[in-house]
Amino acid sequence: MDPVYLPFHPDPSKPKFKVPEGAVDAHCHVFGPANSFPYAPERKYTPCDAPKEKLFELRDYLGFSRNVIVQASCHGRNNDALADALKSSNELARGVAVVGPDVTDKELQEMDAAGVRAVRFNFVKRLVDATPKEVFLGIADRIAKLGWHIVVYFEAPDLEELIPFLKQLPTIVVVDHMGRPDVTKGVEHPDFQRFVQLLEENKNFWTKVSCPERLTVAGSPYDDVIPFGKYLVERFPDRVLWGTDWPHPNMKSHVPDEGILVDVIPRIAVTSEAQQSLLVDNPMRLYWPEETRPA
Repeated sequence: MDPVYLPFHPDPSKPKFKVPEGAVDAHCHVFGPANSFPYAPERKYTPCDAPKEKLFELRDYLGFSRNVIVQASCHGRNNDALADALKSSNELARGVAVVGPDVTDKELQEMDAAGVRAVRFNFVKRLVDATPKEVFLGIADRIAKLGWHIVVYFEAPDLEELIPFLKQLPTIVVVDHMGRPDVTKGVEHPDFQRFVQLLEENKNFWTKVSCPERLTVAGSPYDDVIPFGKYLVERFPDRVLWGTDWPHPNMKSHVPDEGILVDVIPRIAVTSEAQQSLLVDNPMRLYWPEETRPA
């Protein structure tokens, strides 16, 4: 593990907020263990090992029922650790993979059978090397045929340049972590309102109202981030998701306590109806549609 980064919390607190039955942690990761699933040679960071057993233990401890596991850049395009976790989950986890243009139809079918339901396009320059937009569009066309969707990760200053490309994507598009706004500017700032406008004008766009620990300037309990999540939950109640981001790779400032992160939820989704949509109905509709369709 890189010495500049912190490991995940060894003893998180029990949340005061009780999540609704069937709640989904819709953004988390598995890392390694490196002796079984080596990290990618081209990675920009080396995380601590965070195996599937620890993730599922945390899920149960926090009161969640399911996970959506997202492939992170440290494993590159090798999705073996992700697939292994999905296969071990008893259908209680779905996955978001990272693939290249050379991925075969057979590999996509195998990932689909394991539980992958999306691909992730990462535009955060400090984490990945640039990929031509044409490559992403080619991948998007292929995975759309499987009924998958696309998860995009970018930072707020890059959104304006990305919008024309994002609007070309042929599937549902889920934006990680509210587009990583600068919370010191406030929700009415043009930068955040540009993101809001993107969601207003494109009904296929969703967002995760997650990662206050990454966005905060004030620190825990993340009072400065609450208005952003609350704004999006109220504005787009049927297109928001929430996740822990465990095990919080690349954290330097503090070790997030997952119990405190869960207790952010009722501050951004203030009614039981909003909590049900955020934590159960929306992720189930997106990742387990076969269980939500009318008989």
